[in-house]
Amino acid sequence: MNSNEPPFYDVVIVGGGAAGVGMGVALQHAGIENFVILDRHQIGASFDRWPAEMTLLTPSFPTNSIGMLDLNSIAIGTSPAYLLRKEHPTGREYAQYLRGVCNFYELPVQTGLDVQAVDLIDEDFCLNTNQGEIHTSFVIWAAGEFQYPHRFPFPGAEFCQHSSEVESFREYPHDEAVIIGGYESGIDAAIQLGALNKRVTVLSRGEPWDVDSSDPSVSLSTYTYERLNTVYKLGADIEMVGNVNVSSVIRDEAGYHIVGDGNQRWTSPAPPILATGFQGSYRLISPLLEAREDDYPLLTEEDESTVTPGLFFTGPMVRHDQHIFCFIYKFRQRFAVVAKTIATDLGLPAEGLELYRQWGMYLDDLSCCGEECVC
Repeated sequence: MNSNEPPFYDVVIVGGGAAGVGMGVALQHAGIENFVILDRHQIGASFDRWPAEMTLLTPSFPTNSIGMLDLNSIAIGTSPAYLLRKEHPTGREYAQYLRGVCNFYELPVQTGLDVQAVDLIDEDFCLNTNQGEIHTSFVIWAAGEFQYPHRFPFPGAEFCQHSSEVESFREYPHDEAVIIGGYESGIDAAIQLGALNKRVTVLSRGEPWDVDSSDPSVSLSTYTYERLNTVYKLGADIEMVGNVNVSSVIRDEAGYHIVGDGNQRWTSPAPPILATGFQGSYRLISPLLEAREDDYPLLTEEDESTVTPGLFFTGPMVRHDQHIFCFIYKFRQRFAVVAKTIATDLGLPAEGLELYRQWGMYLDDLSCCGEECVC
């Protein structure tokens, strides 16, 4: 091959987080050798950027000995609980686990490559990066969501601080805080600040703390309820206000005025904290994807784009009908589906993926992942 020609891979995985690393291991088990994982920073970079006190909601247990995977594991035979000796790892700790998996499996990783565009040329893809072009037959988009916050949901949001921009709640300099958003990141911020004796007001569109569902994808996790009850018992001053649709934030010499529909108003001396979620990285390749009615990517049963064959999607934004795969133990069940589909197209038997059936990580049928079932 001419040295000036761009490198060619059978598969390129974009993103080196839980989804990207887990997919890399699955491709390896499927017998695919000519692949690479690209990340614009480093493996686990999004987890490294979590607020210092934030932890995984799902518990980690070293359960391999009884035939079950650690809920936060992304690869067979590995356990963040065993490696880290932690039940609820912090983001930085979980990033260490991901890097450990890469080292253990000797996954092909290239960091410092920012994928700026994905183009389809004939039957192959051309990835334009800050270091030149990369060509491939298949793309697996695993770029995640944490580095793509929903930053400007209403006028005046520029006066606020998004929860993903908080390095440490212990360094929060104010005695009061208004948090806009009442799901996991908002309640986590409230718990952290309440434990530091800050006066906290949470403004939420709905009341996720009062949703009657066993699915933590639509209600608060039991771990969050437990921590919230603990800080309340310790005297935390946290007010939860539901059914508030914040329409704007106004700043003047008196502070920050949060305005809700119906002219509801709250004033804070400190910039409000936005816990408004994440837009997701898939918007970077939106022309190659068809959108569902809820704006999530529309995928085939094999998690492939419905309009761009060869482009696969994995991670916390995967949706199938009403099934939500936002937790690690949920979206990892799709790794082998994607890996087998690609291996079959490459003419490989993918025999190593039978291990995934034995460990409950390979689903042929989505019916067991409804809201009434804990996967």
